[in-house]
Amino acid sequence: MSLPLLSLFILIPLVGSLVTVFLPKNSVSTIKAWSTVITGLTLVVAVVSMFQYGGAPVDANGMKFAESYNWIPHFSVRYYLGVDGFSYPMVLLTALVTFLATLASYSAVHERHKEYYALLLLLEVGMMGVFASLDYVLFYVFWEIVLLPMYFLIAIWGGARREYASIKFFIYTLVGSVIMLVGILALYFGTGAQTFGIMEIAKLVPAAQFAPATAMLIFLALYVGFAVKVPAFPFHTWLPDAHVEAPTPISMILAGVLLKMGTYALIRISATTLPEAARAFAPWLVAIALINIVYGALAAMAQKDFKKMVAYSSINHMGYFLLGLAAGTPEALNGALFVMISHGLISALFFFAVGMTYERTHTRDMAKLGGLFLTVPVIATFTAFTAFANLGLPGLSGFIGEFFVLLGSFPAFRWLILIATVGLVITAAFHLIMMRKVLQGEAMTEWKGLKDITGREVLILAPLVVLIVALGVYPGPLFAVFNPAVQSLSKLITLAGGM
Repeated sequence: MSLPLLSLFILIPLVGSLVTVFLPKNSVSTIKAWSTVITGLTLVVAVVSMFQYGGAPVDANGMKFAESYNWIPHFSVRYYLGVDGFSYPMVLLTALVTFLATLASYSAVHERHKEYYALLLLLEVGMMGVFASLDYVLFYVFWEIVLLPMYFLIAIWGGARREYASIKFFIYTLVGSVIMLVGILALYFGTGAQTFGIMEIAKLVPAAQFAPATAMLIFLALYVGFAVKVPAFPFHTWLPDAHVEAPTPISMILAGVLLKMGTYALIRISATTLPEAARAFAPWLVAIALINIVYGALAAMAQKDFKKMVAYSSINHMGYFLLGLAAGTPEALNGALFVMISHGLISALFFFAVGMTYERTHTRDMAKLGGLFLTVPVIATFTAFTAFANLGLPGLSGFIGEFFVLLGSFPAFRWLILIATVGLVITAAFHLIMMRKVLQGEAMTEWKGLKDITGREVLILAPLVVLIVALGVYPGPLFAVFNPAVQSLSKLITLAGGM
């Protein structure tokens, strides 16, 4: 009997979190070591699973590593886990970013270590559960689990306006979740399903013959819950505040993984379950995508705060995912999924680079920084690398996803894609402006003598840099994982009349 790998992704950090609660609060080194071992072990399981994924059998829904057990039989609720091309790369990304964020926490967190690491591990439980769950009730439980630790991680260990930022995050996410739950219940009762299985309900939707207006209302209820997490315009305003106030490791997870919960749910649930409603909503979705792209880039250009600039760049990049989803072609969908993974790596690296600078200078005001190439040349080099990756330099992973999104979207939207290319130009501009302000020029007197990069920081940066380069040069293996799921969704979209 094979190991229940997906359950291990959830149980290892869950047990780790529970044990952390009982560790002596003064044993800071023990708490750090234990948390690192737990997130490291989760990452090891992820690496091991990579060697098994290709040959793993699939269940009736085409899912690998599937586990299904009765949980609440009276209501036909199951503990049903499984992964495919949509979800498996996200599980791997979650394991990697959480491990690196744990290492980044060593210098970023200075108080209440026991509570912090217990919440960090619980956050990993929720994220893993969202990407692996194939039952709506189980999915919703994990979706809500993520809310509480993220709220406390910002509210307790955040910056000066942490209470405002955490409450805003909580309200946006909670309201979106409640509206999403209404959509889930409407699907369950409307299809007459005898199960809460996500894939099973999707198969019952055509027979239910929802009226177009009803299907659109259900789609919109789900969309609101997911769009808040993306975040898609106009539900984006919580993100810059949350990023600016969150400690560096939490910003790494927030941008690297948490935003992808929304994009993943849009493609796993919304587009797959209600393809005709998704097709009808496509013109609106492309408009939202273009707003995200252009507005996100312009807002980033207007920022003086280094971290806030990076936060708005996330809004910009998530627009490319929305554009690819709206187009619905295989090239665009593959590109959208690639954007998810690439942005997860690049954004985690970018926020850590900002954090390294802040820990040394205690400022994020770009006007007060300058000449870092002369004072901390290694950190400055990594920051420049990250900026080039984030603006989409060919040869790095940021280019691949956006190129395929634009390539696959052009047949669907034609000249509207020119608006997205304007966003590309603005994106390049604000990164170059940032590098001129922060990295170039004469070294500022107050920053002379700063300590350059440490061994621990290199250990955090190196895996992200290697993956960004590797995927930029050789994206084929990742596309090979995406493509079977993309082809299935593309067939649904074709049957629905195209998007």
